[in-house]
Amino acid sequence: QRCLLSPDIKLETLKEDIRDFLKSSGWEKKLQNAVYRELTVLPAPCHPAAPAEHIKEPLAYMRRAQASWEKRVLKSLNSMCTELNIPLARKRPVEEQKELLNKWNEMGTDEPDLNLFRPVYAPKDFLEVLINLRNPNYDTDQTSFRAQLGLIQVPLKTKDIPELREFFGELNLNTGQLGVDDSTPVPPVLEEHDSAAAQQYVRQGCSTALRAELWALILNISDQPEVRKKASSL
Repeated sequence: QRCLLSPDIKLETLKEDIRDFLKSSGWEKKLQNAVYRELTVLPAPCHPAAPAEHIKEPLAYMRRAQASWEKRVLKSLNSMCTELNIPLARKRPVEEQKELLNKWNEMGTDEPDLNLFRPVYAPKDFLEVLINLRNPNYDTDQTSFRAQLGLIQVPLKTKDIPELREFFGELNLNTGQLGVDDSTPVPPVLEEHDSAAAQQYVRQGCSTALRAELWALILNISDQPEVRKKASSL
């Protein structure tokens, strides 16, 4: 706002002036790091016409097994609530709301009696569901060696040894990082304040003395006083 009131600022060059100000003040890298962090946190884009349940689980037989298991758990939960005469969802009466507010600071010590509650399902029931999962498009010979490797016979696509070596090739370091090479010359990653460049650099290992600064840059976090004040108020 102060810049717009200045006679040296023209609307014709306002866009270029803002870019020059962001570069000179260092805010350009901060904005790039913030955008880069959001892109790494957000999930990968899916087909726009895909329903929400397909995005969550693309395999149809898995979705059917999930729906059957959810109905089974819900039935057990409703049965237990009916026996104990406990509603799953209701609005608290006014008197109960006032009592709850008066004991708000004591809720951690005033624990209810949980002896009447039982587990919604047993671990063996869940294991039974996993054992019975079968892909209808996958023909499995029960007499083959692969069918005897375990109880859960879900054919999941996994990488073989050569594919794993290629995928994790960055972990095949030629130089060990033992924490004794703190004086090793470091590319100007910290000086440029570039989160993407810092993430690429640490994949080849980094010295112990630089790990805190590099990981703070990768995660786009700061220990500035205004950041600490905002975090303490949350």
